[in-house]
Amino acid sequence: MNRISKQFNEQGYLVLENFNTAASCDALMQRGKELASAYNFDGHPAVFQTSNQEETSNDYFLNSGNNISFFFEKDSFDENGQLKTDLFHSMNKIGHALHDLDPVFNAFSRSPQMKKLSEELDLDQYVIIQSMLILKHARVGGVVDIHQDATFLYTEPGSCIGFWFALEDATVENGCLWAKPGDHQTSLRTWFRRKANGGAETVVLNNEPFSMEGMIPLEVKKGTCIVLHGLLPHCSMPNTSGRSRQAYAIHTIDRRATYPAENWLHRNMDELKGF
Repeated sequence: MNRISKQFNEQGYLVLENFNTAASCDALMQRGKELASAYNFDGHPAVFQTSNQEETSNDYFLNSGNNISFFFEKDSFDENGQLKTDLFHSMNKIGHALHDLDPVFNAFSRSPQMKKLSEELDLDQYVIIQSMLILKHARVGGVVDIHQDATFLYTEPGSCIGFWFALEDATVENGCLWAKPGDHQTSLRTWFRRKANGGAETVVLNNEPFSMEGMIPLEVKKGTCIVLHGLLPHCSMPNTSGRSRQAYAIHTIDRRATYPAENWLHRNMDELKGF
């Protein structure tokens, strides 16, 4: 086992500084703005939140696995259903097939350094199943509650691994990630999945509550890659600063694992590609 794999297995995450250049981060943020400006908002928004997501899981959300879709902050609208600010700064994220459908995001997701990292982590059988540009705008970027990525990308056996790229400096003030080293050595708490009669539900697998005790802030510089084990509980606080905290994330699963049809995210598994 190499040093990278050993560290990841022990603490459940890796922090890899200077993984991407500032220019490549800027290019991704610029492309995100271009995609948002071309979005034809029809007044029927999809809201994303890691808690109570079943309440806002409309068809637009559930069909986003094969598309480039746009999601809003839950507090973006006033009592009349109108946006409080401009379209781009009302958005929470853009996802979930950016890595397959957009050439700029594809190149970033399947860069030479990602290929090398996947080899170091022995992920030759892994495929990228979803991606998202997380906007976390200044003063409006909302909280991301403590969660495990495997909740949303359930496989048997568990195999989810996430890659989180800091496109801007991430600090406590603007909502950096928080995690507890070694806390991935736990069980999956919930499974977010589709219901047979439509919509989605969160199934409790283990009702042991999450806790912030022992969690540390992962303050990182622009260009850093954070690798996250699918069982590692992590979160981020609201962005209360005057600076945005954009990030890009891709999630991967082992192509050999069983991916249940009940999973909320539907992709043609035979068409998924690795790094």
